[in-house]
Amino acid sequence: MERCLKVYEGVLEQVAALGKHGSPVSETASNFVLSVVGGVQPQDEVEAMLAIQMGAVHQATMMMARRLNHVETLPQQDSAERALNKLARTFTSQVETLKRYRSKADQTVRVERVEVKEGGQAIVGNVHNEGRSDDKK
Repeated sequence: MERCLKVYEGVLEQVAALGKHGSPVSETASNFVLSVVGGVQPQDEVEAMLAIQMGAVHQATMMMARRLNHVETLPQQDSAERALNKLARTFTSQVETLKRYRSKADQTVRVERVEVKEGGQAIVGNVHNEGRSDDKK
């Protein structure tokens, strides 16, 4: 319980630090990130931290989109465009990471090369070993 409280306190402090430039706390920015966390409905601390990062990255992405719309020089455009692209890719990666983390899916092993010697047999496709019942002997 104490660990959860420390995580909660730390997270709130980090979210509050997402304020606007020159302002220690932006209630709007903090509430936005907290609403993203609420929408993600994290199941544990890792998901909560990822949701916070997703909210923060989204805010930064929108900030860079605004900058890109108001550039005055080509170097400013290039810089804003690169940053916007990286942030958008990061957000997409975070969404995929959350999806993979939640699915806890079976691992897939892909075999790139198989050699079958003379007299051997190979099976290509999905193989499910369900055991042998008495009537299949």
